[in-house]
Amino acid sequence: MTRAVIHGCNGKMGQVITRLAKEDGGIQIVAGVDRYQGIANDYPVFSDMASCDVEADVVIDFSSAEAVDALLDACMEKKLPLVLCTTGLSGEQLEKVEKAKKNIAILRSANMSVGVNLLLKLLKEAAAVLGPAGYDIEIVEKHHNKKVDAPSGTALALADSINDALDGAYSYVYDRSQVRKPREKTEIGISAVRGGTITGQHDVIFAGEDEVIEFQHTAYSKNVFAKGALEAAKFLAGKPAGGYGMEDVIQF
Repeated sequence: MTRAVIHGCNGKMGQVITRLAKEDGGIQIVAGVDRYQGIANDYPVFSDMASCDVEADVVIDFSSAEAVDALLDACMEKKLPLVLCTTGLSGEQLEKVEKAKKNIAILRSANMSVGVNLLLKLLKEAAAVLGPAGYDIEIVEKHHNKKVDAPSGTALALADSINDALDGAYSYVYDRSQVRKPREKTEIGISAVRGGTITGQHDVIFAGEDEVIEFQHTAYSKNVFAKGALEAAKFLAGKPAGGYGMEDVIQF
C-alpha cells in the first residue's frame, strides 16, 4: 500500500484525489497540507509540508506556484518523491525542479490524464509529417473562469511536443492583436479562452491548403486528472532520484 500526502488537499483537485483514493486499493492518503484548514478530512492536515510529521512514501502536489519552492525544499529534506502537478512555474522554479531531481524522484506533468499523454505522442507523429508539408499549426485551449495561468501548462506541453518533432524550429505566438502582418510559417499560435466551468478542452489545428486536420481532447470532470495522479504516485514511490513523466507511468 502506497502512503501519500496531498499538498493542496483542500483545493478542488485535492478533494477529488481524496475521494478517489478511497476507492483505490493500492494507495492511502495519510496526510494533507493546505493553508486553508476549513475542511474536515479523515487524515491530519498541516499548514505546510515542512511541519508534516506523518510517515509517507510520496507527495502529490496540486497547489499553486507560490507554494512550490517551499514544497521542493521540504521534499528534499525528507527525501520524499514528488508528483508535481502545479503549472505556471517560473523559469527560476523550473531550474530548482531540475536541481531537486538530483536528490529525489520527481514526476512532473502538465496534464495527468491518459488521453492527453496519448495526444502528446500522436502530435509528434502528425507534426513530423504535416509541418514539413507546410501546414500552419494553431492551439486553442479553454478552461474555467477561475484558472489564473494562461496559456495552460497542457497547451504549452502540446506545443513543445510538436516543436520537438520539428527540431525546435518553431516559435510560439500568443497575441496577434498588436501586429498587422501574415503569420510566419514557423510559428505555433496559442490562444486561451476562460469562461464558466469548462474543466479543460484543447484543440490542435493543422491547417493546410484546402484541408484542416484537428485533434481535440475534452475533460468533462477533474476525475481524469486525479486518477492519473494516483497512478503516478503509486509508480513513483520507491523510485531513485531523477526526472520522470507520465509516459513512464502509462508506457504507450
